Amino acid sequence: MKLIISVFIILIILSSSIVVAQQTRLNDYNTISWNAVFLNFSIDEKLSVHGEFQLRRSDFLVNPQQNLYRFGINYKLHEQVVFRLGGAFADTYPYGKVPIQASARLFPEYRSFQMLQLSNPLGKINLTHRFMLEQRWVGRFTKQGVSKADDYVFLNRVRYMARIDIPVNFNENQKSKPYLAAYDEIFIGFGKNVQQNVFDQNRFGILAGLKFNPKFRIEGGYVDQTLQFGRLIDAKPVFQYNRGLIINSYISL
Repeated sequence: MKLIISVFIILIILSSSIVVAQQTRLNDYNTISWNAVFLNFSIDEKLSVHGEFQLRRSDFLVNPQQNLYRFGINYKLHEQVVFRLGGAFADTYPYGKVPIQASARLFPEYRSFQMLQLSNPLGKINLTHRFMLEQRWVGRFTKQGVSKADDYVFLNRVRYMARIDIPVNFNENQKSKPYLAAYDEIFIGFGKNVQQNVFDQNRFGILAGLKFNPKFRIEGGYVDQTLQFGRLIDAKPVFQYNRGLIINSYISL
């Protein structure tokens, strides 16, 4: 009986803390649709070229959220370890009720990055760990009347993603191989220019996919993004919750 009462009191305290946290922050909720194409071109057994384009929409498909272009060079350090060096460019739109930047305008971002990806097969199940370090130059508007970003802020960010892929063998003889997958990725900002968002964002996804052959597969499912702004509004932190559909296509040449 004492244990039940103690657990009940703890739940009340936790619930109160959550309510207080919600009252001391501003929240913005959006429905999104993320669509991406990933390309990989092999040069030899160790070297390959990576390219991708991601079209992200808010209000499901109605309004633009972000366009992201990423490219890189892969080097296979081991059969299960890949290192990638590359860069990226993104255009982020003023979507949602509360825009990311106070200017409420389309702003650019340039990135360089270093990535290490480890595959850990456990029988037919495959675990993937991805570590990424990003150097970001985020455009902003400091003057009235300018048509393009007139200043850039340098930011550092580290990312870690864990993913699990589970094959679904309805028929061993079929050429197309279905699978299920889930992943979670956390983003942490660091450095002198990081303001409110040391915790930058977190992404969680549940996917169902189909591998047609070794060179092409497609997957789709649910994605959940929690993002913290780098600025305060009315002295309150701002959190954005983006939830919706994700579709990924992978092509190897």
